[in-house]
Amino acid sequence: MTDKAIPTICRDCGHLEHERALTRCPKCKSVRLTRHSELLSLDIAHVDCDSFYAAVEKRDNPDLLDKPVIVGGRERGVVSTCCYIARMSGVRSAMPIFQAKRLCPNAVFIPPNMAKYVEVSKQIKAKFLDLTPLVESLSIDEAFLDLSGTQLLHKATPVEILVRLANEIERDIGVTISIGLSHNKFLAKIASELDKPRGLALIGKQETRDFLAKQRVTVIYGIGKKFGQKLENDGITHIGQLQEMGLKELAGRYGEIGARLFYLSQGEDKRKIKSSRGAKSVSNETTFFKDITDFDELSNVLLKLSEKVSARLKKSTLAGDTVTLKLKTAGFATRTRSRQLIEPTQLAHVIFETGMALLKKEVGMTAFRLLGIGVSGLSAPISAEDPHDLLDPNVARKAKAERAMDNIRAKFGDDALLRGRMMRAKYEKEQRKKDSQKDNPNERN
Repeated sequence: MTDKAIPTICRDCGHLEHERALTRCPKCKSVRLTRHSELLSLDIAHVDCDSFYAAVEKRDNPDLLDKPVIVGGRERGVVSTCCYIARMSGVRSAMPIFQAKRLCPNAVFIPPNMAKYVEVSKQIKAKFLDLTPLVESLSIDEAFLDLSGTQLLHKATPVEILVRLANEIERDIGVTISIGLSHNKFLAKIASELDKPRGLALIGKQETRDFLAKQRVTVIYGIGKKFGQKLENDGITHIGQLQEMGLKELAGRYGEIGARLFYLSQGEDKRKIKSSRGAKSVSNETTFFKDITDFDELSNVLLKLSEKVSARLKKSTLAGDTVTLKLKTAGFATRTRSRQLIEPTQLAHVIFETGMALLKKEVGMTAFRLLGIGVSGLSAPISAEDPHDLLDPNVARKAKAERAMDNIRAKFGDDALLRGRMMRAKYEKEQRKKDSQKDNPNERN
């Protein structure tokens, strides 16, 4: 394909140009053009709403349009979402509110209205489902779409369908989206972050390896601060270094995690987009006798529930790739937070640690009357030893220890072994009971 023949699409009106190299759309004069040699062939999309909560608040109150808006909890809470104006001051999601106020003192702070955001999310996802049944929701404001095979139905290429979608959502619902388009989920998600807000970015098959080589290793979904620091300590900062090391060397250094790093560094991701419709899940929840605000107390409950969910998954020979935390406040408002894993798991410690990361963002001054944890996106485990998520470099060791604990419990009962956190919680509970009996000699069980 010659340089002049590289296809170009206008993101404002959807005009598609096959021959000429353009600087402006000949139809609407817009400069918002996307040009790519594989524009017409890529069909896996990741769609992400731009600053979703803040965008909904600005939509409902036009006086906020040119102001920095931060949606979050009270003084001891965290930032749920901030608009791009606030981000220019250094404010980020999950940042403590007091820090956000220091960085952006003129911001408008708004408490979250989850019921409103959920309703808007449903409207957006209804539009997704009008395009394809293969919609996999990751959270309230993002989803994967598989548009392969939809061209005959819609009489348009996937990229044309997505441009129409973006314009419809902005016109009909009043929020904007950014789109990543590629040939697999891993790359589509990376692409959606490249051109925010109101973005459309593509990563083609031909450019995959060269594109990834320039990226830092932390762009790989699942590499957190801990493992990212380990790789940096080993002198590995960019994906190109992983590509050069090869499969054998990476597997030798980091075991199965290293093998997965190799394949992702080459841009290989065989995960399919699974429809969220009718998705099965395994979950456990509990309602407290008294409302709880203390993080340690909530995390102890979360661990017990994670153990129960894990046991049910193992018994059913299932694993899931999405962990969802459910909370209900003292005022009966329900919050759900989800995180997708890079591969399915049935391990209690992976479920618990993922749930903890979600819980940390919610705990502040809020009192909770219910806590639940669930795993969805269910399938058979990849191997008998359960896939090893990238979230923790020691996951293989932890998985082995967990399997050993499972075997002991199978022989001697569920209470034969307690994790350190649960043992401590049990000890503290017994101590409180003893102290209470000392203060009240007549109190006996």
